[in-house]
Formats: sequence, structure tokens, C-alpha cells
Amino acid sequence: MSQLLKGLYPDAEEDDADDTTLEGAPIPGAMELHLRVTDRDVLAELAKHPAGAARDEFALEALKIGVLALRRASSQIDGDLVQREMKAMLDALRRQLDEHSRGAHDRLAGSLKEYFDPNEGRFTERVQRLTSDDGDLARVLKGALGGDDSQLARTLLAHVGENSPLMKLLSPDQSQGLLATLRTNVEGQLQQQRDRLLKEFSLDNKEGSLRRLVDELTSRHGDLSKDLQGKIDVVVKEFSLDEENSALSRLVQNVDRAQRIITNEFSLDNEQSALRRLKTELTTILEAHVKTNAEFQDEVKQSLTKLVTRREEQARGTQHGATFEAAVVEFVQHDAQRRGDVAEATGATTGLIKNCKIGDAVVELGPDCAAAGARIVIEAKEEGRYSLSKAREEIEQARKNRGAGQGVFVFSQQTAPAGLAPLARYGADVVVAWDAEDPATDAYLHAALEISRALCIREGQSAARETVDFEPIDRAVLDIEKRVSNLDQIRKSADTIKSSSETILDRVRIDQAALEKQVGVLRDAMTTVRRVLGETPVQQN
Repeated sequence: MSQLLKGLYPDAEEDDADDTTLEGAPIPGAMELHLRVTDRDVLAELAKHPAGAARDEFALEALKIGVLALRRASSQIDGDLVQREMKAMLDALRRQLDEHSRGAHDRLAGSLKEYFDPNEGRFTERVQRLTSDDGDLARVLKGALGGDDSQLARTLLAHVGENSPLMKLLSPDQSQGLLATLRTNVEGQLQQQRDRLLKEFSLDNKEGSLRRLVDELTSRHGDLSKDLQGKIDVVVKEFSLDEENSALSRLVQNVDRAQRIITNEFSLDNEQSALRRLKTELTTILEAHVKTNAEFQDEVKQSLTKLVTRREEQARGTQHGATFEAAVVEFVQHDAQRRGDVAEATGATTGLIKNCKIGDAVVELGPDCAAAGARIVIEAKEEGRYSLSKAREEIEQARKNRGAGQGVFVFSQQTAPAGLAPLARYGADVVVAWDAEDPATDAYLHAALEISRALCIREGQSAARETVDFEPIDRAVLDIEKRVSNLDQIRKSADTIKSSSETILDRVRIDQAALEKQVGVLRDAMTTVRRVLGETPVQQN
């Protein structure tokens, strides 16, 4: 019996070590009790022991167990009271946080609408001024590429035009041109060679080769014979320009022929000259470049026109809804891939309901998630006839058709019902308004998907939290952390327009600091309560 008592109440010995009661009175060493037992169950147990010391020992042990049980029950009642008071305090705190969050959301939505409203926003107005036919982009392209007076045309004309330095250098009429310089150099070199040869074979030049030869022969053999004189005359004739067939005359003729060939190759009047072919090639390249430039301008204008026309047709046509649905599915798939989930486009396939294709996409939470295997269905609509009640009916049917526990209905901001909140939850469904062409609204769709994941995790852990209701605390923490994440994304987007959105950034920083402070308070409270009650914290995916 003593071992059983220690197993059930391990702190019983510590209680016995205390020599005073709760009121501070000393505990007596012994006490006489005379009891009359009438309960049949107690009498049956006492009768199993023989009268005397054995029965008295058993009765004392039973009395001790009962006293300790009553003391334990009393402490449990105090814990329940603390729990109820803590729950009331957290509910009040959550209501204050919700009111503060709604106020911050309204102010942020108003500021974002001022800049990013598709009809009256400053950003949209600036983009329209930039891309219109008479906008800044069109004027810059026209000034740089269009017409004979464009910057490109002036640059080409200055470098390879008729009056450019290149054409002046290649022109035969220029005294400082390439041809004139080449002709002068060739003629000068030929004249120098001619004078040098004539000087070497002139008898009047005492230093010439011929005069030195004659002087040497004369010094060695005296006066030359007539035969020798005749041979010398023949040699002299070979180096005379008066003789048409002399070697020197042939050399001069070859030089003149080479000069004429070089002159012809650098003449623009000759159709087959190298200079004329170079000019023709340059002219062809310039004309092709001008033509390519004009075609590029026409192609850019046509592409811009087609882009504007396509957007207008999509806005008017029946395919605009399909385009919005595809954009939502692409966004969901990208988000699921980032989180380790599996997203599948199901708009073209039937589900569990016969001949029913409701449910554009299904997200299955990945194995790393606390609610692995849970399914979220997404339905997207860009039709003006859809009301909020009809959307809720359709997303409920989509959950049944796709076997999903949670649903997200995505309205297009262009066709959303008047007065619809950008993000709202109705039980297991979340309704969100999103614009595929406005990155500022991505935060709403991210938040909707995060809320659905949190609801899946909550459903998966509901059995583990039956003893203590932590749902309000967990939901507040998850919601606040998601809002902080959304504010970070909004802050990154707002940084690009910081010059005109300082008020938005200040408001975001203030709200973020306040939300993070409240998250810390809630986490500390949850840690304390769970430590007291021995609960396992809820993990966020």
C-alpha cells in the first residue's frame, strides 16, 4: 500500500515534511478518531482484513490516499480558474488586436488605392502618360530613331556622309586626300630613282659608277680601244631614256604602268576600282542599316498597337475569365512549389460529383507540413454577376467535388461585388479579391493561402488539444505572423516608390513593430500556460 501511494503521489513525502497547516498552525503528532462507517463499499473492503492492527493499518492508508486525492482535486480546480481567466484576458486582447488590424488595413488599402487604383491611381496615370502615342517613350524613340533629322541619322551623316572626314579623305578632288598623297609619294620616289640611276651612269659625275669604271680602266690599260668604246656606248644606250628599247626606258615604262594601275584602283570614276567598290559597299551597308532602322520602328509601333488591342479584346471578350483563372492557377502553383506542397490545375477535369468540374486548382500539403495530405481547393472568377453568397455556395460545392477540407474563392478586383473586403474568412472558406496585373494585391492572395494552411493544421491537431482550448491563442499568433510577413512584402514593394510613399512606409513600420510586440506577448503567455499544463506547442508550417 505504501509503494502504491508513492507511485500515485510522488510528492506525498514532501507534503509530510511540512510541520504546519495552510493557516500556519502546528500539526499535532497524533490524533484519535472514532468513526462509524456505513458505506457498503468501504465496509466490504474493511471486512477483507482481520480485525485488529491489520484492519487499522489498512484504514489509515485508505484515509491517507483519500486526503491526498482531495488535495490534488483542489489544486486542479485552481488551475481551471486560472485557465478561464487567461482565456478571457486573451479574448479581450485578440479583439483589440483585430480592431487595430482592421484600422491599419483600411488605412493601408486607402493609401495603396491612391497610387495603384486602375482607374484613378497615380501610378496608372503615370504609366499611361509614358506609353501613350504622344507620351515620353514615343517622343524619345521618335527623337532618337525616327526621320532624317533623328540623332542616329545625324550621327551616320557626320561620320560617313558626303561631307564626312572619311569621304573627304577618299575623294580624288581633295589636295590632302589619299589619292593625291599617294600620287605625290609615288612620283617623288620614281623621280629620285631616275635621278640616282642617271647620276650613277653619267660621265660628268666623278663619283658615278660609270665614271669610276672608266677611270679605273684608263689607269690600268691606258686609252680604251674603239671596240671597247663601242661596247661602252652600247652600255650607255641601255641606260639612256632617248632609246625607246633601252633597259632604263623599259624600267621607266614599267614604273609608269604600275603608277597608272594604282591610280585607276583609287579612282572613283573607274567602276571596277577598289576605291569605287569600297564606296559602293559602304553605301549598301548604310542603306540597309537605314532600312533596318525604319523596319524596327515600324515593328515596335505594331507590337505596341497589338499589345494594346489584345488587352482591350481580352477585357471585352469571353476569354478574359479564362485568362484570370490561368493567372490564379499559376500563382498558386508557384506558391505551392515554394512551400513544398503540390498544386494541380483541375478546372478541365471532373471531380467526385458526376459531370462537375467546379474547382480550378487543388493544393495538397506536403510531407513536411504538420497537416500533410490535407487538401485546399481554389476557385477563381472574373464575372460581374457573382455575388458573395453565390461565391460561398460555389466554393462549398468545390470542396465537396474535390474532397478538400478548406477552400479559397478568388474574385477579380475588376468584377468583385461592391463593398467586398479584400480578405475575409467564412468558416472553412476564405474569400479574397486579387488583381493579376497589380503586384500590390499579391499579399492578399498569399494571406488567403496561409490562412487555409493554418486551418488545415488546426483541424489536424484538434484531437491533441481537447483538454485545453488553445485555438484562440494559436489563431491569433498565426494571423499576426502572417500579417507581419505581408507587411514585409508590402514594404519591399513600397520601397520602389519611396519618394512618394513615405507615409505608407511609416505606417507599415509602426504597425509591424506593434504586431511583433504583441506576438512576443502571446508567445510568452502560451509558453507559460503550456509549461503548467504540459501541452506540446503547435508548429507552424
